[in-house]
Amino acid sequence: MSTYDPSGPEPEEGGKPSFDKNPPPAGGTPSGAPSDPYGTPTPPPSDPYGTPPPAGSPYDRPGPYGGTYGGGPSDQPPPDQGYGTGYGPGGQGSPGAGPVPGMPPLGSWPNRILARVIDYLLVQIVAILLVLPFASLGNRSGSTGAFWLACILWFIYEGLMVSRDGQTLGKKAMKVRVAMLVDGNIPTKPAAWTRSAVFIVPAVVCCAMLWWVIDGLFGVFDKPYRQCIHDKSAKTVVVSTA
Repeated sequence: MSTYDPSGPEPEEGGKPSFDKNPPPAGGTPSGAPSDPYGTPTPPPSDPYGTPPPAGSPYDRPGPYGGTYGGGPSDQPPPDQGYGTGYGPGGQGSPGAGPVPGMPPLGSWPNRILARVIDYLLVQIVAILLVLPFASLGNRSGSTGAFWLACILWFIYEGLMVSRDGQTLGKKAMKVRVAMLVDGNIPTKPAAWTRSAVFIVPAVVCCAMLWWVIDGLFGVFDKPYRQCIHDKSAKTVVVSTA
């Protein structure tokens, strides 16, 4: 209940009783505004989205699909293995010269054929040296044995060499290498052994030299990657390292 008595004496200065709060001190905030009891002005709120990320932030790096053909999911290049592991800056050849951005030039047909000839001669020489102590090359059994042994040696030789760094001795000499078509990396072991098997097994089973002619001609007319049948089966491509 109010204690104000209208019949009592008027307050000093003829005013009426005030129910307002005490006036703010000089230099305080205007009426109705919240006051800061410490007198420190409140800093404006910062914009959490308007400030660009600092240098080196993980958000200013390119995404895994924003690089050139042959780049990996990381912007850090893989360790150099001597022959490159992709079509990008860490790979061999001059980037951008192939049919896909970042791919080196495709291996030329003269270099690819000469690489095959070099490998063929090397394997044949080893096979002949292994057969000679046991059979004469002048009879059918000796020549057939040398052919079969050469095919087995070829399968092992190419499978191991291509899965190791994409190059046989002949390819090293002619400056070409085998790469995975999808990213330019060294062929996986399944791809390398598939490639070797598709090249050699049909020749052993039925067609001999005829299969190699068909396989090679297929690559001559293939566009744009010049893939022979053994490359198609393994999803590989032959590129230059010059």
